[in-house]
Amino acid sequence: MTGANRPAWATIPVDEERYRPLYARLLGLRFVNPGGVLCFLFFEGAIALAVLLALAELVSWWAVLVLPVVVAAMVKLNDMVAAIVVRSAALVPEQERDRFRRQMEPVVGRARVEWVSHSVPGVVITAEPVPPPRRANPSD
Repeated sequence: MTGANRPAWATIPVDEERYRPLYARLLGLRFVNPGGVLCFLFFEGAIALAVLLALAELVSWWAVLVLPVVVAAMVKLNDMVAAIVVRSAALVPEQERDRFRRQMEPVVGRARVEWVSHSVPGVVITAEPVPPPRRANPSD
C-alpha cells in the first residue's frame, strides 16, 4: 500500500508499515495492530491447534487448512468493525463527546451515607440475644 492510496483516518503511518508483521500486512489491517507474538499465535498457533485436533481425530485434516483461514477472516472482520467504530466516533460532535465523558465519568467519594450510631468511634454497641420464636399452638 502506498501513502497516496491510504485513507487519511488510517492509524498506521506509511513509514512504519514496512516494520509490521507480514501477517498484518497481508491482511491489510488498518486499525488492529497485532505485534509479532500475536501474529505468530494467530497463524502458527491456529495451524498447531488444527494439527493437534486432527491427530486426536476430533476433526478431519482439512482443518489444518481451514482453521488459519477462519482465524484470519475473524481478525480482518475485527479490523473492519474497528474502522466502522472509529468513523462513527469521528462523526459525533465534540460537545456531545464531552457530555458523554462527563456522564460516564465515575464519581468517587460522593455517595450519601446516613449517619449510623455504630459508626462513631469509641461507641460500643451490644446486642442481647434474640429469644426463640414462640409456637402458635401452646399444646405442642
